[in-house]
Amino acid sequence: MLKRLLIVLPLLATLCVKAQKSADILDYINTYKELAIQEMVRTGVPASIKLAQGIHETMAGKSVLVMKSNNHFGIKCKETWQGKKVYHDDDARGECFRSYSSPSDSYLDHSNFLKNSARYASLFQLDPTDYKGWAYGLKKAGYATNIKYSQLLIKLIEDYNLQEYSLIALGKLPMQKDILASNKTVIGEPIAVEMIQEKVVAEVGNPDLIRPSVPEVSYPEGEFKINDTRVIYAKSGTSLLAVAKLYDISLRRLLDFNDMDREDVITDNQLLFLQRKRKTGVGELHIVQEGETLYDICQTEGIRYEAMLKYNHLKEDDVPAIGEKIYLRTAAPARPRLASEMAVAAVVRTTVDSRPAMSSSLTHVVQTKETLYSIAKKYNVTVEKIQEWNRLQSTDLKIGQTLVILQ
Repeated sequence: MLKRLLIVLPLLATLCVKAQKSADILDYINTYKELAIQEMVRTGVPASIKLAQGIHETMAGKSVLVMKSNNHFGIKCKETWQGKKVYHDDDARGECFRSYSSPSDSYLDHSNFLKNSARYASLFQLDPTDYKGWAYGLKKAGYATNIKYSQLLIKLIEDYNLQEYSLIALGKLPMQKDILASNKTVIGEPIAVEMIQEKVVAEVGNPDLIRPSVPEVSYPEGEFKINDTRVIYAKSGTSLLAVAKLYDISLRRLLDFNDMDREDVITDNQLLFLQRKRKTGVGELHIVQEGETLYDICQTEGIRYEAMLKYNHLKEDDVPAIGEKIYLRTAAPARPRLASEMAVAAVVRTTVDSRPAMSSSLTHVVQTKETLYSIAKKYNVTVEKIQEWNRLQSTDLKIGQTLVILQ
């Protein structure tokens, strides 16, 4: 009975926290949006990314670290730091973090930290509106160890329309006095159609290729086992610290068991393992379902994330195509096909089928500084034709994007 009460009380508390969370995030955005815009103009760090990182790293301005030090981005001291310092428990006890006199100093230092580090140099080659590329690039460069870090930033940007502040910095959208961050379209000037479509259309420009969310699965209440490993199913808003205390394990170990980093409450319903997952799964294979990510699969099967990646010759940010086989016990004979590859193939099939039989097709991978106009000139076709063939809603391109060219 006492154990059940201990479960219920933290969950009730987190429900109250969750209700306030959205208001806290909106307050954070409206407090620091101008700083983010100014820093994007000065250094090129996207305002959308800066705001999303600030929200996540500070719990929307409510974390102990930001209260003590004005440190909005979780930047540690490092060897070169000569400024003020504060000590805070993070990956280890009493770690050294940079301390600032004001939030603006933290925002400025964060921009300089990224701009002046060779680790993040490739990010500044991306289109500044490519927030997904920046989110994945930050994770790849080692800014955070949480395997869901990229997705967390992207979700914040899309839920709160943070991309609008990047567009304002670029002069593509006017700054209105009555613009308020929200989960709806901003008040004031209408937003360009391309912005809205960017949120709902797959990178290849085909709305039919959008992956739906993973269907909800029914799990037992309380503790049970998957792959002979202790686990619980926790609801969105559950406090990880409360779970760690309830099951008498450290928060650090709980995060490690679940391939997570520096999260206080979970943002989606998910399995939480109470001991280290196994290197192999129960079955030989897992067939990828609609909406599943690699993280979803490793949690569902109770297998270590790094082991599953190794078996299947995959990288962290890969998204396997629906119906592909994921090997759980032995090395796969070949890497499974990715959703992006299948999407491009579908566009090629659809486009070629709609053209005369004499047409042939090729693909072009967008390079740094290339525009739709330069690519059209290269292949002696019109911009409108490339847009038609690839179902593009605007002339914006992303480095690495694959285009279909019909000849």
